[in-house]
Amino acid sequence: MKKKHKLYLRINLVSLFFIIVSFISVTLAWFAYSGMSNLSTEIDVKAWYITLENNGEEVSNEVVISLTDVYPGMETLNEIIKINNLGDSDATVKYSIVSSRILGNPEDNYIIDETIKSEYVEDLLAHEYPFHLNINLSKNYVLSKGEETEFEVSISWPLDSDHDSLDSLWGSEAYKYQLSEINKKKDNEDYNIKPAIQIVIKITAEQYLKEDDSSDTKYNLGDEILFDVVNNQVCTEINETCLSTYVIDVDNKMGDDKVTLLPNPKKTYLNTTFNNYQSDYELITNDWITDTRPLVVNDILKIISKDIENSMLIRNELSDAIIGNLNYNDRIEDIKNKTINYNGYYQFKNLKFDYLISDSCYLTNSEYALDTAFIIKKTDENHSIVYGENKTISCNLIPVIIANKSNL
Repeated sequence: MKKKHKLYLRINLVSLFFIIVSFISVTLAWFAYSGMSNLSTEIDVKAWYITLENNGEEVSNEVVISLTDVYPGMETLNEIIKINNLGDSDATVKYSIVSSRILGNPEDNYIIDETIKSEYVEDLLAHEYPFHLNINLSKNYVLSKGEETEFEVSISWPLDSDHDSLDSLWGSEAYKYQLSEINKKKDNEDYNIKPAIQIVIKITAEQYLKEDDSSDTKYNLGDEILFDVVNNQVCTEINETCLSTYVIDVDNKMGDDKVTLLPNPKKTYLNTTFNNYQSDYELITNDWITDTRPLVVNDILKIISKDIENSMLIRNELSDAIIGNLNYNDRIEDIKNKTINYNGYYQFKNLKFDYLISDSCYLTNSEYALDTAFIIKKTDENHSIVYGENKTISCNLIPVIIANKSNL
């Protein structure tokens, strides 16, 4: 590997610091409730108490990420805010980017408004700069006195990303910016040095309402459901037709009338090859009454990309890179093309996604290249991979179930 000479600035992770230590008060909740009156003329006044905690300390709902020490090859930095609901009502949790400023360059400064959307800027920060900033919310709600939700941010900069010129350019620009800020401070002692990169994110909690676009609290990613594929209904005891299945919808909504289920990968359904996929898929599901479809690699990528610290894109002679946010437009196709072009693969942690783990390989119905297909395989006790394997290899075929919620 050729030696690199790169200018860079270092990062100090009080990179995430929080402006005001506070929580949403009971008084605020009363106004929230009274402002949401529906058909009922009487509204119960309930206690509203949402806390946001970082390392045990309560923090504000506005998060400022200040990067003053970020450089190629840095160790991935990760911060988690735990969101607890100590009140009497369930809450919907959301986040949005308020602004993003990078090196003071006007073309790299973003203020969220009617024309610039938070999702667009989030995608740029995750994929279009040499450094990668990724955001994840474990669940889009937090139940009253229930399990906490986690808001997570990770920051990384792979040492060798195959963009040496871009890395050097950004390192040089960052160095110039740092000198400029230091000189401004020398000229004016009252001047406050601005960080090279600053992103402001707002976390909000609102009363949970059972609307079509609200997350369905009954069907969380990874939840186990026993489902009888012949009787097309939920069941209570595992047997030949009553299967252990897991929800693989990343965010099933109240307005969705169906839920997507993956039968337990640890069970063998039928060992076959990719070349025989369609005929053997029909053989497995011939007696199944429920709706089904083939498993595709996008199903797996959408799930494992939610781990913004450990799910990696791995390519020969390049540094490992966090897969990151794949929610915007065609980003998932872009990542797949980048993987295939470099003969790469994806790695994820078994402990994080235990419902995807199998001691034997299993197929997807997605081509990797002309003679290869995407396959999932456990490599050791800690990791599994999603990679391209010859279409002639024999692996487990697992149909995906599309179950009507009315049958659950």
